Amino acid sequence: MKEGLILFLFLILLTSLCDTISQLFLKSSINGLKFSISANIAKIFQFIFKLIRIPWVWFGFLFSALSLCIWLLILSKVDLNFAFSADSMHYIFIAFSSRLFLKEKVGLKRWMGTILIIMGIVLVSLG
Repeated sequence: MKEGLILFLFLILLTSLCDTISQLFLKSSINGLKFSISANIAKIFQFIFKLIRIPWVWFGFLFSALSLCIWLLILSKVDLNFAFSADSMHYIFIAFSSRLFLKEKVGLKRWMGTILIIMGIVLVSLG
């Protein structure tokens, strides 16, 4: 493998991890809030104000911003079709972390899909 390829695979892995951490912070923050879908604009603003006062939401935003910066670096050096295919690691990390940290159920079809994604990432990375 080329040296540069290993570096960019690592950076893509890092951006996927940052995105996963961001989503975990955001999901765990939102789970504690009660919100019903409504056309009432006042209730929507109340929800937003409650949301922005939760520190974990800001950590989620921080990891999203970090991921974006790394992603922009990747895009400046790697073909988009390669980077985006390898960035599919999100699906893998989200499946495992939502099961592990959020105690969500992940069915057999989801695990099979995740395995297919892993196989696709390997094929794209080798090509």
